[in-house]
Amino acid sequence: MTTSDFENRLRKNARHARKWAKGQQLTAYRIYDRDIPEYPYAVDAYADRLLLVEWPSRKARRTGTVETQRAAVLDAVSRVLEVAPERIYTKTHEPQPWGRAQYGREARSEERFVVEEQRLKFWVNLRDYLDTGLFMDHRVTRARVRGEARGKRFLNLFAYTGAFTVYAAAGGASTTTTVDLSAPYLDWAEDNLVLNGLGDPKHQLIRGDVVAWVAAQLEAPATYDLIVLDPPSFSTSKRMEGSFNVQRDHPRLLGQVLELLAPGGTLYFSTNFLGFEPRLDGLEAEELTPGSIPEDFRRKEIHRCWRISK
Repeated sequence: MTTSDFENRLRKNARHARKWAKGQQLTAYRIYDRDIPEYPYAVDAYADRLLLVEWPSRKARRTGTVETQRAAVLDAVSRVLEVAPERIYTKTHEPQPWGRAQYGREARSEERFVVEEQRLKFWVNLRDYLDTGLFMDHRVTRARVRGEARGKRFLNLFAYTGAFTVYAAAGGASTTTTVDLSAPYLDWAEDNLVLNGLGDPKHQLIRGDVVAWVAAQLEAPATYDLIVLDPPSFSTSKRMEGSFNVQRDHPRLLGQVLELLAPGGTLYFSTNFLGFEPRLDGLEAEELTPGSIPEDFRRKEIHRCWRISK
């Protein structure tokens, strides 16, 4: 495969993606998703900017061709999509040992701007973190949550920047509770709520170790009607009690979270750990993947998602 093959695929994808995204009311969407194995990149549109993410192969690393191909791809992306190079951001997914913390800060530019998704708005930052602040692959499940939220008490665990909370609040949730260990991400979640005119004391933001917080709620549980649980594959911090491993810990955590779920309630559980082996015996669980993955994501192994009823 040559760069011209990549350009042709990118051009074809862009024609469809731009029209499709307009119909879906999106200004953040994926254009190219590692379609050609020899070109292991994702190209994402964020309003008038682009994010180019690469997954260099072992062979490319060994032969030293990563930089050469990246330069050619950047040039092709700029020309084909007609976006100036200075408005294209690049990220590289490096092989990481198990246990590397997610969402770490890479820079401190504080360069953020707004994108729109299904009539809602979100702050994103393409420079300072590996992740942008909006996991676009959860767009379908967020829409489900908005459609089910009216009058419900909503709980968002491992909430990141609170996109699920914004959807639940916009859907008419009676209350929302958002829990994450990171103060900067909770501030970001609050900013997202305010951006959508949803700043209100009934939307509570709690900084804490989710595993410990859930265990503490079992003493006198508040009951929730709708819960989202989207834990990292692995997490550790000085502020945590021990570490979290989604494969090892999900049965116990799910059991405890389900104690917080009201009869007739719904829990959405998701993980992006590719080797995940679910242990959901005895639960009324319906796997939603691959239907939970949006149309613009052609690689369907990006996450797995279940709807668990009580």
